[in-house]
This record gives sequence, structure tokens and C-alpha cells, in this order.
Amino acid sequence: MKGEGVKIIIPVRCFTCGKLVGDKWEDFNRRVKAGEDAKKVLDSLGLKRYCCRRMLLSHVGIADEILKFHEEKGRRKQIKPF
Repeated sequence: MKGEGVKIIIPVRCFTCGKLVGDKWEDFNRRVKAGEDAKKVLDSLGLKRYCCRRMLLSHVGIADEILKFHEEKGRRKQIKPF
């Protein structure tokens, strides 16, 4: 993801147990995109608990989608009603 200009928000810690997971995202994402099995990647990263694995497997980069709604709200405020 480095150098692509894509900004995503990854939780730093697992919501359930508090284990550090945010530092593993770039490596996980790169290796899965390269075709490695996600299970093997998670195992090699040391994510054994299903709560921690869920943090990476279920992550969806929605920051850009949310930003679209925020920008539209700003445009609507600029348009004055009759």
C-alpha cells in the first residue's frame, strides 16, 4: 500500500483482546494480494486468536466512501434555499 496514495484506517489494537494488530496490516495485505493463503499469512504474523484475525480479514477501506458523503453535505450547505 505504500506509495499508492491510498489512506485507510486500521485499528491499532484488537477490539476484543487488545493485541497489537495495526502494524501487521501492510504485510498482510501485500502478501494476500501476491496470492498467499490468508490463513497461512495470519499464522506467520502470529495472529492465533480469531478475534485478532477478524480485525484484518474483515477490514474494509471505507474512509474514501465516507468522505464523499461529508463533501456532499458541505456542498448542500452552500446551496441556499429559496
